[in-house]
Amino acid sequence: MPTDRKFISVDDAEEPFFVGVDVGGTGIKIGIVDNLGRPLSWLSIPTESERGAADGAERIAAGVKKAASQAKVSLKDVPQIGLGTPGTMEISAGMILVPHNLPGWENSPIRDLVSAACGKPVTYVNDANAAAFGEFWVGSGQAFNSVVLFTLGTGVGGGIIIGDTWIEGENSIGGELGHIIIDYHETARLCACGHRGHLEAYCSATALVKRTQEALDAGQASSLKRRVRAKLTPIVIAEEAAKGDDLALEIIDDTARYLACGIVTIMHAIDPGAVILGGAMNFGGPGNEVGQRFLARVHQEVALRALEPLSTRTTIDYAMLGSDAGYIGAAGIARLAYQKRQK
Repeated sequence: MPTDRKFISVDDAEEPFFVGVDVGGTGIKIGIVDNLGRPLSWLSIPTESERGAADGAERIAAGVKKAASQAKVSLKDVPQIGLGTPGTMEISAGMILVPHNLPGWENSPIRDLVSAACGKPVTYVNDANAAAFGEFWVGSGQAFNSVVLFTLGTGVGGGIIIGDTWIEGENSIGGELGHIIIDYHETARLCACGHRGHLEAYCSATALVKRTQEALDAGQASSLKRRVRAKLTPIVIAEEAAKGDDLALEIIDDTARYLACGIVTIMHAIDPGAVILGGAMNFGGPGNEVGQRFLARVHQEVALRALEPLSTRTTIDYAMLGSDAGYIGAAGIARLAYQKRQK
């Protein structure tokens, strides 16, 4: 969550207003956004997925009412709601199928449940595509006609936006960038999905910690050894990298190289205007020396592998909206659906 989050007042906002809902494994973010993508209010409620999707929809509706009250917005002035969820889905049917971090929500008509609970039309989208659209609309990608977002966290997610269109695919699995193959060998690292060689098996926070632990177990010298008793995390690794620890720096540089392989693959496939790096694992981001080093190394590794003019013309930068991207993007996608209905 950005520490400098700013809200506008309803008096300064441009109607109509839209609601964005970003469902996560532990929390659901709900925000009211104006026609220009500026948030008026924001709140988070616990997901409590074990209570089921129908219960979740009712609590989302209560959260929408509360967010509207905080913003001093009448729900009569909200024509559409945007809803983003993780997991596999059948978007055209509004179904969430197998959400691994939402036990109890399997095979649920979540779009229609939320629509009925809120009394509003709901646009349903993959959560990573929602975040990508947020960055495209009002974030780091707003100057470009096409944007790819890689989200680096416990896993690796992604979203692809081309000219106001988010890529869902025939089976609602478009933009699953974490499952780009970067190693075809039989000994390639095992992804959480059960297949080998996927980007997520090398670039996620889980993979970062695993690779670090393997190096420590192999006897590689590092100041990280004295921090293992607590818990290895990307933050701990970044902290030791900032102090000059060779292993921590090596692990982060390797992560940049692996990520660059995935980035180049998608660059060659769609030639986007910008590649945006989001998610919690940013090693401090643009305001941090290690974060700057990581981004610079990604640029270097991409330049070694990408065709001209992609290697020099494609912008690669950090995301701007942080954890707000999901609900803002979901609201933006709802806005587009509403505008199409008006034509």
